[in-house]
Amino acid sequence: MSETAKSMVNGVAAQGSTIGGEGAGADIQSLRLLSYNIQTGMRTSSYRDYLMRSWQTLVPHPERSRNIDQISGLVGDFDLVGLQEVDAGSLRSGFVNQTRYLGERAGFPYWHDQTNRRIGRLARHSNGLLSRYRALRIREHPLPGMIPGRGALHITFGGPRDDLDLILMHLALGQRTRMRQLAYVAGLVRELKHVIVMGDLNCRSDSRELRHLLDTTALREPLPTLYTYPSWAPRRNIDHILVSDSLTVEQAAVLDYPLSDHLPISMRVVLPESVVLVP
Repeated sequence: MSETAKSMVNGVAAQGSTIGGEGAGADIQSLRLLSYNIQTGMRTSSYRDYLMRSWQTLVPHPERSRNIDQISGLVGDFDLVGLQEVDAGSLRSGFVNQTRYLGERAGFPYWHDQTNRRIGRLARHSNGLLSRYRALRIREHPLPGMIPGRGALHITFGGPRDDLDLILMHLALGQRTRMRQLAYVAGLVRELKHVIVMGDLNCRSDSRELRHLLDTTALREPLPTLYTYPSWAPRRNIDHILVSDSLTVEQAAVLDYPLSDHLPISMRVVLPESVVLVP
């Protein structure tokens, strides 16, 4: 890890916790997870910036490239990274696929993006995954909603025994639509054995829609008090990493890395012995 990234990670004691577990044995895999809404590399430090810097959402700016480079110094210390609000290569990003760029710069052997909304050549709104492990299957699910443009990226890892399923998503702003979207996701995960769900869910842990997802599946949220938004004064926990009961959570934290309007959320989990991921 770079010195910059190390200093950021060491500065999150107030928003992190060791959950439990005895640590990974020699034959048991642990995973370092990160979920980060990177706002396509735009730095936001106040609500005023949404108005004053709105032009940056559609045109390139040198600060975007500098921020993306700094983000690459953070993500390189993790095994699976879920990114939201990534640009897949349009005018505003200088026609750079940000998922691919971050993956290559941070040394990830695998990356995949899911473009959910295209605005001509101006913008390509995407989810992105960076991985140190080979996927068995990759599926892209459009999520329900009155306005199209939201999706879930579903990646299956594993080997000859049990699989690990990861679902990455960025949900809608309206509660009614989020209820439909999380009901759809519940249908995806209900029959799966070992699952991680991560992303910007745009709802708090105590929201009706998130409680319904947890009540109707085997997913749980180990630490529901990790505040990620807004990055300059975090008081809302709308970014989440949810895991099935079969995964042992060792640590969860919000990282003080304010290069977006969200802060990143991290987690370290230990996989069951039956799940063996292939590099």
